[in-house]
Amino acid sequence: MFRRTPELDPAAREAIAGLLDAPLFELIPLKSVDPQLAFLPGGATVSVTASPAKGIEATVELSARLAERGFSAVPHLSARMIRDRAHLRSLLASLAAAGIRQVFVVGGDSDQAGEFPDGLSLLRALAELGHPFTEVGIPGYPEGHPTIPADRLLASLADKQPFATSITTQLCFNAGAVRSWLLARRAAGITLPVTLGIPGVAELHRLIEISARIGVRDSRRFVSKNTALLGRILRPGGYRPDSLLAALVPLLLDPIADVQGVHLYTFNQVETTEEWRQAYLAGLAPFGTAVAS
Repeated sequence: MFRRTPELDPAAREAIAGLLDAPLFELIPLKSVDPQLAFLPGGATVSVTASPAKGIEATVELSARLAERGFSAVPHLSARMIRDRAHLRSLLASLAAAGIRQVFVVGGDSDQAGEFPDGLSLLRALAELGHPFTEVGIPGYPEGHPTIPADRLLASLADKQPFATSITTQLCFNAGAVRSWLLARRAAGITLPVTLGIPGVAELHRLIEISARIGVRDSRRFVSKNTALLGRILRPGGYRPDSLLAALVPLLLDPIADVQGVHLYTFNQVETTEEWRQAYLAGLAPFGTAVAS
């Protein structure tokens, strides 16, 4: 069976190809992730999430193993999972020993916080300690945050900007919402380059398996965070991000938006996501080259 990439003009094809040529793959630090590492492209940049059920050390450990295998690891430093400055120094030492130079700083979902109740407090502590990182990412929320009012999100983003080098948007299926959010942030003085967070190719049984492995409390969070994705997977044929990418083209071509990359939420389904990426790139070739599927 053959399929073609949806009709796109040359500028749109070039813009999407540029993003998909070197995406950032997100992984969850579970034992089930190990077989999936073989499907990552050589030298890929890989973001590693943090889960209260697994602990921040699991994030650091997987990041170190990825670095040993030649990948550019980007561990999530979840502020509410770091007890105090002594704990932070220990984590920084482990990351430095592994040669890791990029991190992604989030507030996190842990019910109990130590010295760092949010991402901003952790960013400030990292600056005071003189961290070794060349890249520090922070999150953006095109569709808002379930517990933080919009005005506080904007103020927090402005406060974080001096400590960060980029923003990655949270998973969002609404291209219009992403565009509106990003252009509004530009108008508000947020100038950091943006990486767009989009879902990879996900299968329902794998999502259920991951949700169960994370733990009962984290499982509820996982499901609540990914309700939209679960709904799309239940549709005939499952979910593919083709139409979302096509809808994002105007944003990719807008120099004010300054979109620099794409972050693929794989849900530890690297094999299917990478198969889709390669096929989609082939479909972007001149004259709409057909690919097998």
